Amino acid sequence: MLPQKRRTSEQNLIGKSLTNLTNVSLNITKHLLSNQKLNEKNVVFSPLSLNTVLIMITAGSEGPTQNQLLSFLQSESTGDLKSLCSQLVSSVLSDGAPAGGPCLSHVNGVWVEQSLPLQPSFKQLMTTDFKATLAAVDFINKADEVIKEVNLWANKETKGFINDLLPRGSVDSLTSLIFANALYFKGVWKRPFDTSKTKDYDFDLLNGKSVKVPFMTSKNNQFISSFDGFKVLGLPYKQGNDKRAFSIYFFLPDEKDGLSALIDKVASDSEFLEQKLPRNQVKVGKFMIPRFNISFEIEASELLNKLGLTLPFSKGGLTKMVDSPISQELSVTSIFQKSFIELNEEGTIAAATARGSTGGAAPFRLPPPPPIDFVADHPFLFLIREEFSGTILFVGKVVNPLDG
Repeated sequence: MLPQKRRTSEQNLIGKSLTNLTNVSLNITKHLLSNQKLNEKNVVFSPLSLNTVLIMITAGSEGPTQNQLLSFLQSESTGDLKSLCSQLVSSVLSDGAPAGGPCLSHVNGVWVEQSLPLQPSFKQLMTTDFKATLAAVDFINKADEVIKEVNLWANKETKGFINDLLPRGSVDSLTSLIFANALYFKGVWKRPFDTSKTKDYDFDLLNGKSVKVPFMTSKNNQFISSFDGFKVLGLPYKQGNDKRAFSIYFFLPDEKDGLSALIDKVASDSEFLEQKLPRNQVKVGKFMIPRFNISFEIEASELLNKLGLTLPFSKGGLTKMVDSPISQELSVTSIFQKSFIELNEEGTIAAATARGSTGGAAPFRLPPPPPIDFVADHPFLFLIREEFSGTILFVGKVVNPLDG
């Protein structure tokens, strides 16, 4: 069976704080994926990466702005958030490649205008708790060079998969601070697919048309659960010896146009999600999932404003970052995220960067259950998560596997 959460002390390693963070991630997911402008677009993003940037901003704020950020992140204090980040970095987000598991990179960066010295306490917080790389730069005279520097950093930390995180013109002489987080994941399947079995079949689009798409298949038993109106498939990645386990889940509506309603259900709260994940392998009948790759970018400030997070973008309150009178005027101008995912017969590569200022006798035996079909030939939802902690790394939807 897929790994379940450990009990006792290990289960409580992150506990309530992580559950709250998962609920925040699902709330963002629901609103992003329900955006009518993105109805017929493939989407992938990292709620974890976005939340990390928001937590760093929270640590440098105070007053009503900090209170609103804490409320949005469902946390009682910055201390709880710092503890959560520290536990995530040490127990979930360290590189698993040396132990034979997925390659994972999670890093933070802060770029500050060279004329604005960071407050010593904030500087220590960024380097110690968030393990962030700090750089003093010349926004006033060399804004374009700063854009190149940040984009090179993002490219390097995501192994070349994220280019141009900051669009041209996104930084100017009035910029004071940039916060960034980069998340890279590369996992190989526990049981890779046979490339010789991959064939082209029709994938139905939301507009009534269809496209020919390479579909992977397997006769192995799979982790599948079936519910009223949808099915869930779990594909585990090869696990190392460091006590972590990562999987990708596919949420497939029964109806060809049922994705929107399914997103509302799955993203309702973490308890619903936890109850629907498959825990046991079953015999499969017809089994096909498409290869796909997606690149997606978003400027998240408008989305966050609609979710009620307004003060960091308008009223300042970011007064615990720099040691200067200008700290009273600091506000977040934008939060960019660019994400990428590629899924094929070997496994999955995903990357994102976000930036923002469960014998005896047997007289009767039941017959084995009939095989379950899982044919992802129409739009579906997916997410990548670490099993023991429940941390969601990436979420997305596929409406056209060829639109990469």
